[in-house]
Amino acid sequence: MKAIAFTLATWFGCGYFPWGPGTVGSLAALAIAVEVQMHLGGTRQFLLGVTLMLLMPSVWAASRTALESGKKDPGKVVVDEVLGQWVTLIGATAYTPVSFAAGFVLFRLFDIWKPGPIRRLEQLPSGYGIVADDLGAGLLGALILYVGGTLKVY
Repeated sequence: MKAIAFTLATWFGCGYFPWGPGTVGSLAALAIAVEVQMHLGGTRQFLLGVTLMLLMPSVWAASRTALESGKKDPGKVVVDEVLGQWVTLIGATAYTPVSFAAGFVLFRLFDIWKPGPIRRLEQLPSGYGIVADDLGAGLLGALILYVGGTLKVY
């Protein structure tokens, strides 16, 4: 079970990247979203479905990896960035290169900055706190991405 937890928590090894593993996890999530859009369509439904499907396994994997690592929020846990990135992209009104780039930048900005209540979400216990702050950053990014699309910014 430890191997399964580490594989999911590190998003199949992205978390082991030596520089900016969270950014690498976000890029992996973005690449999946772009591929889905290019080949399957239905991107919003896909992202919502896979995010909901992976939510509790991600909390479990983050909790288990944190416990095994002896750290509250180990840098190698990037599945939270994957889910947060997908939540941001759910807010796009259209899937274009500009909306994908804007979604990536918005999510990374809010994930790193963690304004106001997003930072407080980190205080939730174990994997819940690890994942919840990124979901909060994703929601804020989704809101701004949605408003930008509604105003025809992209």
